[in-house]
Amino acid sequence: MSDERIAYRTCPLCEAGCGLEISVKGSTIGRIRGDMDDVFSHGFICPKGSTLKQLHEDPDRLRKPHIKRNGVHVEVEWDEAWAEVAGRLQDVIERHGRDAVGVYLGNPGAHSLSAMLYNRTLLQGLGTHNRFSASTVDQLPKQVAAGYMFGTGVSVAVPDLDRTDYLMILGANPYASNGSVCTAPDFPGRIEAIRARGGKVVVVDPRRTRTVEEADQWIAIRPATDALFLMAIVNVLFAENLVKIQDHIAVLLNGLDDVREVSREFTPERVAEATGLEAEVIRQVARELSAAKTAAVYGRIGTTTTEFGTTASWLVDVVNTLTGNLDAVGGVMFTKPALGGPTTRGTSGKGGGFRIGRGGGKTKVKGYPEVMGEYPAAAMAEEITDAGDVGIKALVTVAGNPILSTPHSRQLDDAFEKLELMISVDLYLNETTRHADVIFPVPSQLQRDHYDVLLLQFAIRNVANYSLPVLDLDEGQPDEWEILAKLGMIAQGLGPDADPHLADDLAIEGLVRNSIGDPSSPIHGRHADEIIDLLNADGRRGPARMLDFMLQTGPYGAGFGSNIGGASLQLLLDNPHGVDFGALEPRLPDALRTRTGMIELAPEALIADVPRLLDSIDEFTKNRLVLVGRRHLKTNNSWMHNIQVLVKGNVRCSLQMHTDDAKSLDLLGQSGDEIFVSVTSRVGSVVVPVEITDDIRPGVVSLPHGWGHDYAGTKMHVAESLSGVNSNILSDHEAMDPLSGTSVLNGIPVSIARIG
Repeated sequence: MSDERIAYRTCPLCEAGCGLEISVKGSTIGRIRGDMDDVFSHGFICPKGSTLKQLHEDPDRLRKPHIKRNGVHVEVEWDEAWAEVAGRLQDVIERHGRDAVGVYLGNPGAHSLSAMLYNRTLLQGLGTHNRFSASTVDQLPKQVAAGYMFGTGVSVAVPDLDRTDYLMILGANPYASNGSVCTAPDFPGRIEAIRARGGKVVVVDPRRTRTVEEADQWIAIRPATDALFLMAIVNVLFAENLVKIQDHIAVLLNGLDDVREVSREFTPERVAEATGLEAEVIRQVARELSAAKTAAVYGRIGTTTTEFGTTASWLVDVVNTLTGNLDAVGGVMFTKPALGGPTTRGTSGKGGGFRIGRGGGKTKVKGYPEVMGEYPAAAMAEEITDAGDVGIKALVTVAGNPILSTPHSRQLDDAFEKLELMISVDLYLNETTRHADVIFPVPSQLQRDHYDVLLLQFAIRNVANYSLPVLDLDEGQPDEWEILAKLGMIAQGLGPDADPHLADDLAIEGLVRNSIGDPSSPIHGRHADEIIDLLNADGRRGPARMLDFMLQTGPYGAGFGSNIGGASLQLLLDNPHGVDFGALEPRLPDALRTRTGMIELAPEALIADVPRLLDSIDEFTKNRLVLVGRRHLKTNNSWMHNIQVLVKGNVRCSLQMHTDDAKSLDLLGQSGDEIFVSVTSRVGSVVVPVEITDDIRPGVVSLPHGWGHDYAGTKMHVAESLSGVNSNILSDHEAMDPLSGTSVLNGIPVSIARIG
């Protein structure tokens, strides 16, 4: 008998959530291709998904814990690593208190079922307010704006790509990174389908990206001026009587007149020089958005990682609202995720609203307020070095590489050297974990079960996919959830022998008891012991048991027998290609969770920021070079640079520059010459080869994200051989969007000089 089999799973490497078909023989992975029967991706796969085999087999991937001894990391057994952490972590907490410990949660955690469900157990065990994550170098402004407008940080309206007639994309390149805060497998194919059915695609970006090449119109905006562009569109919509608001939205709107008033001074002519756009282009876009049968405006990282990230994110949905496309088929809509969430639980149409600085939470040094439970990643270094006795003395990182992904990297690198203790949960000995005293490796992606807990909150269809582990755990290897839960228990003082299954039992009991006490829950009023017995009947533990509970109590849930055939883990196991609960449908007012039960079109915090936006116009008109980032389809994150198949070919870390700028700086050499330049910002300088191209607007240069693999003490041999430069040496830790604490990674003023 052959031991060959086919396994199905969702790819965990980006936000697209594509289904994979994996050939397995024994414990060896064979071919990986797109799952043609997946209900969401229908066989689409990008180059990253097929490399899960190489990632699993990567000899640099850590399989055992490592402890730093005499400055060198050595492999140890699990018991020794747990004992090391138990003694040293408890010592720091006893001497300095729980807020002496900081936590950094990295981007891969958003793609991990275990991390999404058990990071909370770790955070509760540590009991610290000093929480940081990749959110403040990424999407947080979108969540803050959505929170103010609609009530929660996950109340993000996503473009209805499959039914829209007009799509405007700002600061995103889906051909390189698919969707983001918009889960949509084969985003490129969906763009092409818009044009094939007679629709129009407009891309607003300072670079001529692959997405631009497939669009109908490229608007080459000056970096970081998206909020000015959008406010001018709002101005035109009011001035030319182009506002058309749906009836069911009109009765829910607060602040329409306030928005009209603050937009008056932002005429297309007033913002033209600052944005680098002709006034008539802005008017044309406003008219087309209003005239289109259906339209959607979608903004991503190019709009959020700027000093007006939250304002731009707010204005995206202001424009969607004023053109009649909020909560409308073919416009922007709210997902109803199978696991439920803040927009499905509690009182329909009303809630506690959104606020920052809860409990008076602020950083010690600069007083940055708490936003969605965390502080700005850019403040992490100074909270270690400049806060004195109340500063961070120990740090826990989970699946993160902030040395390469957060601002002023050299400052952070120096700060990490001053920690008394650092603990990392990670696959690799990388630029960040090289500082760790103890590293706990998690299983590979093929050894874990998977469900996109967070990302399906923003999906363009209501779908659900669960993936069993493809391969068994290595002998003695704890699962990721067990590592996180045990670290939390050790932080509570329960010692190195703490059993993570006890924490798991307490977590599921807490979920059950909260749900039976919630009048909106399908199991309201039932007995906790009954529900727990039903959950335990199949012997499931960890993420699978918790996931089953969330599915059964979600909006399509089986309700533990009250809705036969409804969503449950068993339903997903019976349907390995996923379950499609249908296209998005209008959800307002039910999905609102604002205090007023209204759409807050003019939140006080956003209106108060408009004068700062107006004052910025003169600053943006200055003639200077500014730096933006970029991504490549095969290497979205720093750890993907260690997969040989992903970095071969045309992937390179170079500074893209327009021909006109190269001429003015005397950088045009003979054909075939490689010219190097120094790029200098307020906080740092790097040396990098120049790539001269007309696919970027004059006055703008671009470096890719996630490179700089030249730090001593790492173990990523492929990445080291193509090290590139770390673009975040140039980003300024003091430059951030004040409304969300998100770092400015696009539009950084730089100077350039030829080397040699």
